[in-house]
Amino acid sequence: MTPLIRPYHPQDRAACAAVFYRAVREGAAEYYSTDQRAAWALASAPDDATPDRLLNQHCRVAEQDGQIIGFMSLTAEGYLDMAFVLPEAKGTGVADALYRALMKRAKQDNMTTLTVHASLGARKFFEKHGWQIDCREQHPVNGQTLERFHMSLMQKDIAT
Repeated sequence: MTPLIRPYHPQDRAACAAVFYRAVREGAAEYYSTDQRAAWALASAPDDATPDRLLNQHCRVAEQDGQIIGFMSLTAEGYLDMAFVLPEAKGTGVADALYRALMKRAKQDNMTTLTVHASLGARKFFEKHGWQIDCREQHPVNGQTLERFHMSLMQKDIAT
């Protein structure tokens, strides 16, 4: 079944936080240690004291049977900030559907270059879609260091 791709709404915050938590804690287990994943995803619920940054981004959620199973967001500057799907949705086309929605927006907005900080697990997804590795990074997060990749995509490669 193809998921519904729709805009993010403020009431989606808790569900997206839960997707993020499970994607990191479970989905990234083959790439990062337990301590690294715990530092990356501290809690399964959003901190209501912090602003909802997805409200200021072009964010799409994937919904199936009334449940959010993934989400991706793109800033006005062309930074792909968040890209997460539930572990059981990996490899099912959910991430591809979300990605197509964001690329459509990037093209509409005439973005010339897109960038992302891709995790070890996300690297292959972005390479499959034509992204280039600019550099490898060691990113400090809550007392741990996570390896990631700064990647970019030029306008000519932005497909819908």
